[in-house]
Amino acid sequence: MNKELSTGEFVALAAALMATQAIAVDAMLPALPTIVRQLQVADENHGQWIITIYIAGVGIGQLFWGLMSDRFGRRPVLLSGIGMYVLASAGCAISGSFTALLAWRALHGLAAASIVVTRSVIRDRFSGRPMARILSLTFMVFLTVPIIAPSLGQLVLLLAPWRSVFALFTVYGAAVWLWAAMHLPETLHPEHRRTITAQHIGGAARFVLGNPTSLYYALALTVMFGALLAYVGMVQQIFADVFHRASLMPAMFGLCAISMGFAAFWNSRHVERIGMRRISHAALLVFIAVSCVHIVIAALGLERIWTFVLLQSASMACFNLAASNFGAMAMEPIGAVAGIGASLQGFISTTGAALVATLIGRQFNFSVVPLAAGALACGLLSLACVLRAEQGRLFRPHHAPGAQAQIKAT
Repeated sequence: MNKELSTGEFVALAAALMATQAIAVDAMLPALPTIVRQLQVADENHGQWIITIYIAGVGIGQLFWGLMSDRFGRRPVLLSGIGMYVLASAGCAISGSFTALLAWRALHGLAAASIVVTRSVIRDRFSGRPMARILSLTFMVFLTVPIIAPSLGQLVLLLAPWRSVFALFTVYGAAVWLWAAMHLPETLHPEHRRTITAQHIGGAARFVLGNPTSLYYALALTVMFGALLAYVGMVQQIFADVFHRASLMPAMFGLCAISMGFAAFWNSRHVERIGMRRISHAALLVFIAVSCVHIVIAALGLERIWTFVLLQSASMACFNLAASNFGAMAMEPIGAVAGIGASLQGFISTTGAALVATLIGRQFNFSVVPLAAGALACGLLSLACVLRAEQGRLFRPHHAPGAQAQIKAT
């Protein structure tokens, strides 16, 4: 039987829910070569489909789960999605062929997309700067997991076969499902539930995409997230082919994760006093400046491991400060359609960021320049989106009606 969550437990549960999606990609990266070899896949490059088909499932699935949560409520939809996630994880673990594994991974991604409902739950309970504080704390986990998960996956592989990585997802998903089932109340009030009709879907989509704050902050988040995914995708090659120190990659990942964690914690402590726009706009400008410095150092052949880690840590800290607040500001004006709104924004950010990261990753030329240049391009595009959302003015104060709109569970 669920109870009213304290703010601390609510944040912890939301973060745990969001982590299920992130860990399902990055924790298994070290296992790809082993999977390809043991399942006798002819072309090693086909192993990338294990990641690609999962991300495709996440992108497509987000359009479904948020809509269902607007109709049937957050709690039953979220629990159904996590239950499917557990089933798909177990299916991946027992797959006897590569084709079967890909089929289960597609379902895995579709199920993981249900985590988009978590953002709707947060929006149901909070608004304005309090919502930014909560999102910042959950983003601290969501954005840090992709950095540390490869090391976790590598640790599992040292102790057990590759199937144990999927078993880890199964156990973790089941634990999160049980936690949510016992303690997460319904946050969508009955009178706010909506019927599923073409008119409703079209109207909600027009509302979300027609609101400049919602649309352009979602796009700003998309390109920034693309820069992060590009970093995650290229960092192994950088340490192996640029610095020739592949063994140092997990430790350097960890250092960057620490900077992101500190940034998210600082934001959660100060965003209500300073404001989302002041923090995120300043962080974005610093991100652009750091990227410029990084390009110059790399282009002049002065890049060393310590400069890479220092500059990348600074970039990731700025990314965290910008992205967590961009996400909050994108959700702020669409509380009336939070379910489908979170779905549309999630679909845009996931698919768009994957495309951006792919474009950057293809430019790798055995130097750090493509990564730094890609980060600069993402920063400038994000700045253009922010300026469009803010009608050309940065750091504008914003006063949303009702600092905290908390909907009590029914």
